[in-house]
Amino acid sequence: MTQLTVPVITIDGPSGVGKGTLAQYLTGKTHFHLLDSGAIYRALAFGAVKNRLALDDVSGLVTLAESLPVEFVATSILYEGEDVTSKVRTEEVAGVASTVAVISEVRAALMARQKAFAVLPGLVADGRDMGTVVFQSADLKLYLTASAEIRAERRVNQLKNQGVSANIHKITRDIKERDERDLNRQTAPLKPADDAIIVDTSYLNIEDVCKKIDSLLWDRGLIK
Repeated sequence: MTQLTVPVITIDGPSGVGKGTLAQYLTGKTHFHLLDSGAIYRALAFGAVKNRLALDDVSGLVTLAESLPVEFVATSILYEGEDVTSKVRTEEVAGVASTVAVISEVRAALMARQKAFAVLPGLVADGRDMGTVVFQSADLKLYLTASAEIRAERRVNQLKNQGVSANIHKITRDIKERDERDLNRQTAPLKPADDAIIVDTSYLNIEDVCKKIDSLLWDRGLIK
């Protein structure tokens, strides 16, 4: 193990690469706790929209972040006790989340909240800067990637399965714009940690990805 007293696995990468599915698999495999940091930012974005906060109201956003009424229960996201799992997954909320995530003061306000999830027996942390910023001494750092076009196809299929029509050209454009913001933000830009293992999921199904990761878990002593 590293210097961390609590074992941590980080999974970073842009949206639509399979981070959430892999995180769920790893929590089942290791029996670790789960931190979906993207859901925290989406919950903050949801709260900002709900409270009609301007996206340039840094003080208001920081205040909301410091007392963010979000909880994770199994696979559900609760905001002020209400199940908002589907509401925080909309493209509108995702766009707001990407916008507020570039604000350094907001990221700092949410840092302590995220670190507090690292408790025994361990943590799987899914996000964009888990391995580079929040848990720099993690025992295993993974970075998933895939082309914007493949990710857009996945999103369209996901929406169709939910009975929602979607324009693949618009979704592709939105994904590329979000990537551009994430890659070029001054605070915690989206990139692999220097010691991260990079997995391109463009042409892999989740079973293939999990097989690749299983041997790493054994090698790092994260499962026995």
